[in-house]
Amino acid sequence: MTGSDLTRNMQWRIAAHPQRWLGLMLLPLHGATAWGFQPAWSYPFLLVHFGLFLMWQPLWRGERTIAAPRAGLLILSVLALLLVSGWWLITLWLAVLLGVIGGTMPGVGARRQRLVYLLAALYLLSMLLMWAVPNLLFKRQELPTVAFLVRYGLLPLPVLIMFIRVEAQRPGLAYAVDFFYSVMLFLLVVVLVLGSFAVMTLTQEAYPLALAKTLVAMAAALLLASWLWNPLGGFAGLGHLLSRYVLSVGLPFERWLQEIAVLAEREADPAAFLRNAMTGIAELPWVAGGEWRTREDHGSFGERARHSVEFSFHSFTLVLHTRWRLSPALALHVKLLTQLLGYFFEAKLREQALKQNAYTQAIYETGARLTHDVKNLLQSLKTLCAAAESSDAGQADALQALMKRQLPQVAQRLQGTLEKLQAPASGTEGESAAAGPWWHSLCQRHAGSRIDFHGGPDDPAQRVPAELFDSVADNLLQNALEKRKQQRELRIGVEFSGAVGGVLTVCDDGVPVEAGTAARLGSAPVRSESGLGIGLYQAARQARQRGYRLELTENRPGRVCFALRRDGG
Repeated sequence: MTGSDLTRNMQWRIAAHPQRWLGLMLLPLHGATAWGFQPAWSYPFLLVHFGLFLMWQPLWRGERTIAAPRAGLLILSVLALLLVSGWWLITLWLAVLLGVIGGTMPGVGARRQRLVYLLAALYLLSMLLMWAVPNLLFKRQELPTVAFLVRYGLLPLPVLIMFIRVEAQRPGLAYAVDFFYSVMLFLLVVVLVLGSFAVMTLTQEAYPLALAKTLVAMAAALLLASWLWNPLGGFAGLGHLLSRYVLSVGLPFERWLQEIAVLAEREADPAAFLRNAMTGIAELPWVAGGEWRTREDHGSFGERARHSVEFSFHSFTLVLHTRWRLSPALALHVKLLTQLLGYFFEAKLREQALKQNAYTQAIYETGARLTHDVKNLLQSLKTLCAAAESSDAGQADALQALMKRQLPQVAQRLQGTLEKLQAPASGTEGESAAAGPWWHSLCQRHAGSRIDFHGGPDDPAQRVPAELFDSVADNLLQNALEKRKQQRELRIGVEFSGAVGGVLTVCDDGVPVEAGTAARLGSAPVRSESGLGIGLYQAARQARQRGYRLELTENRPGRVCFALRRDGG
């Protein structure tokens, strides 16, 4: 095994079993203090203790490589502490260790791991109150019972910590130290020590009794503070006041948020929205000026100052020049402010993109529908040309009559298509026509296509949307005629019923539509060998816009039917 492998193995053992290093760290501390502080043996023990503390400490990852300057500074600090070491240093160090361990406990979820930290806190607190404080403040002759209890009664605690079986941590996973908890616990220990000394001095009582009175007073104060933090009866407590202070320090957050919301509703342009929002930020008393940048635009306001802070959110970057250095709470507010502006700005960009997509989609749908109308008109013209080519001199009168009937209708429909191309926003609903003449015209247009027409309107004056029925009928019949090219003997039938709104049905006796294709008809474009596959999709969309629905009513061998009827009919 190479040296690097040994190093990695050592680092993994340190990270995986922190409780062992915690127990090992407490043992030399016990040896340096339990038998009195004597330089002959206390200095070596403390040096070992500081080294083990650096291997255990949860402040930063123990496997990280420390730069040479920082390592030198760390060594000099340890040596300086050793030179000035005494009971003052021991007392202060025990309080610091107690704060670090207490700040680590909130992030620990494993039961045995919490037990390890509880035992370590018990050991440090006992050593502090029973041994370090009396030696620091009183310097009187030690009691044999207390000395024996400290030297031999507390010694099993570090040993027990080392041998508690705790689940190994994953590499790179470390418990975070809550700085607030650590500081509060450290201050409580300091108050306990100094309070005991003050009570003992004022009342001339023994140290154990003064310590007990101080503990009772601190417990009562903590109980009162916990009640004031969240009192009963519906009254707001200190916790609510502190939260309001943290959320409003230096920034009228609610008022600014309301102004931004109103501005977002009123201003649609993203760049104009940002410019107006920057005007509101410039009115804050602690803001001297600032700059903002996006992918497409940038701007500035106010003037530069000594202090500046930069925040980014996606494509939005905000640089604020402040009159003084921002506190952590105020920096958090600025970060939230930047995120809110970024969210609103991204929403404006998406809204703008949606409008452009909607405009493009409207152009596409109009062009696709009119393209199919032109295609159907071209098919009608081809039918008339085929009739003219196949006729002889004896059919001249009949051909002339057919041309007189069909050509005006084709010209009228083509004129309507051109008008929609010139003004797509007008006349989108189309005009209604009498059902009788419309049905007769449809039969005449396809008189030579071997299509069976059945039924008809009960009331010839019944009104139907002629444009919609023409578009759907032409699409369905064109698809059926294309299908006949593959199935020579295909029979096509068209039926019109005078039900509410009119019902148009087109059927053939060919093979059914595939299940996958049938499920998508009318809801999405489908693959087509003779076109783009969007004819029925456009016809179905047009039907929904007019309150109708186009659906595949039957789909079985020998019976394939499409029906156009009023929605809900």
